[in-house]
Amino acid sequence: MSRRLTLRPLRIAVLTGVAAGALLVPATAAFATDQTPTPGATDSTSADKEALAKKKAEDARTLKEAEARKAAEAQKAGGKDYPRGGVAAGEAPSQDDNTGTLIGSATGALLLAGAGTYVLRRRTTARREG
Repeated sequence: MSRRLTLRPLRIAVLTGVAAGALLVPATAAFATDQTPTPGATDSTSADKEALAKKKAEDARTLKEAEARKAAEAQKAGGKDYPRGGVAAGEAPSQDDNTGTLIGSATGALLLAGAGTYVLRRRTTARREG
């Protein structure tokens, strides 16, 4: 058995792995976009947590007051500046669901690996027969 024949399965495995990795890297990026921040290196005390909660409540209250003022001004202006709906009307934007990206990448990797295996086996058979 020649050295060329023994390295062929290894070469096929490496090329298939590289192709699969190239398809799966975008899918792993989908998991890297975590919208929840991680806690810092320093632990916050209960006083810090209370202050943060008060600040968030105050910010939310001022934001609601500003939106109420804007709506009242828009209503006085004749109602022509009302938001049309969706996010403009204050609806929360939908969360990004990356399941489709992951499924698509995995399917593409499997199809590419299967097609590559089929082509390589067909070439090998063709070389042996003719």
